[in-house]
Amino acid sequence: MTAKSRSILVIKAGDTFPELVTESGNFEDWLITGLGLPKDAVRIIDARLDTPLPAPATFAGVVISGAHAMITDDLPWMRRLTDWTRHAVTMQVPLLGICFGHQLLARALGGTVDFHPQGREIGSVLIELQPAAASDPLFAGMPARFPAHAVHAQSVRKLPRGAQLLAGNAYESTHAFRVGSCAWGVQFHPEFNSSRLAAYIEHFAADLQAAGRDVAQIRAGLVETPASASLLPRFARLALAVDCG
Repeated sequence: MTAKSRSILVIKAGDTFPELVTESGNFEDWLITGLGLPKDAVRIIDARLDTPLPAPATFAGVVISGAHAMITDDLPWMRRLTDWTRHAVTMQVPLLGICFGHQLLARALGGTVDFHPQGREIGSVLIELQPAAASDPLFAGMPARFPAHAVHAQSVRKLPRGAQLLAGNAYESTHAFRVGSCAWGVQFHPEFNSSRLAAYIEHFAADLQAAGRDVAQIRAGLVETPASASLLPRFARLALAVDCG
């Protein structure tokens, strides 16, 4: 079986808010749409269930979703997924971790994840690529600066040894990295659009105001993020075309 004939595995690590599920679907639905693949080319598995995780090498690539849970909760399903992710990287299966998935990838390979000392990053934020991104298989050709949607309280505080930093900003220094030849983490959300992020801003509005944040300014700064969104179909094309091994 060739890489081109295999499907993408989406590992679901959480759910969005119930009102958003009713309105526009759940994390896995956003990811399938973002990848630009037919539903029958994507398999979804919920990492929180007791269902055994399939062998990584039976898929062309893997996407690990975001979650409302915190990596530092260190729940049994998180430990199981951490071990599985470490194995996937060892097997050189193309992998993309998003937000929670980004943090889990870093922790699986020896990095450190904790609460951001300045609190939650939320809104349409400017991502700045590092020089290494110019030759990276996933990020090459991306604009040097582009807006992306972000909402996270925890972040990668220390990258795994040997990881390549690809993007950051003044608030969050580690917005993207690669470890090995074909495993990437992105702290921002390429699967979000401005209406989805607006719902998150409303949910956290009281906490943001209590922390002295200008919620009206965050709302006013919302923009669409086509460059960020392009990472999902980029990853799908790369995973289906390239054998990292």
